[in-house]
Amino acid sequence: MRKLVYITALLCALLAGTPGAVARTFNDKVLNRPYADMRRWHLGFSVGAYVGDLALTHNGFVTESGEQWRIEQPGYQPGFCVNGLFDLRLNNYFSVRTSPGMYFGSFDIHMRELGTGATERQNIKSVYVVLPIEVKYAAMRWRNARPYLTGGFMPAFDVGKKRSDFLQLKSTNIFLTCGFGFDFYLPYFKLIAEAKFAFGLSDILQHDRPDLADNPDKFKFTQSISRASTKMVILTFYFE
Repeated sequence: MRKLVYITALLCALLAGTPGAVARTFNDKVLNRPYADMRRWHLGFSVGAYVGDLALTHNGFVTESGEQWRIEQPGYQPGFCVNGLFDLRLNNYFSVRTSPGMYFGSFDIHMRELGTGATERQNIKSVYVVLPIEVKYAAMRWRNARPYLTGGFMPAFDVGKKRSDFLQLKSTNIFLTCGFGFDFYLPYFKLIAEAKFAFGLSDILQHDRPDLADNPDKFKFTQSISRASTKMVILTFYFE
């Protein structure tokens, strides 16, 4: 019992005399870049990948010859994106950021006639210039990681060349975005891993097709759809 009292007294003396020992007990890792989040501005860049979904709403259109076409996207083709990053700190938890960049991708579209089973295919390529504006809410930092949530909107402009094909998409769209991620504090920079979901708000199908006025065999696919909208799942790695 006497030895136990001596050991307890020694531990109390050590803890009282060296407060840093307590901190090391609960946080045994060295904090990298401890003042990085105190800066007013943050700059960086990112690379990432995404998959896009083209949601098509059919209207039941039947051609004069009795054809009725079903148009869908059977699978997803991954694309990639590159972005810059500009982040404005508002307080310890909130910031406003923008990450202008470019998205490169495509949609593989299949058309099938319900009666005969005849099929057609089209690959719609897109090169989007985007300008996201988002609010970021970050939780308390724990060791060298910090989780966060984002929300905002993302205007997008398709600068790819348009071809006269079965379906044609408009050049402008706007997305509602939400996402989550983690800030990882490394010795020389901050790595940010983020997953984001983008929901297109506009009907991006080009319904007015004067280029197909004399080609009803192609125009029938546009006539079969009342609305087209896009959704994206984006995985991004930022370097700040």
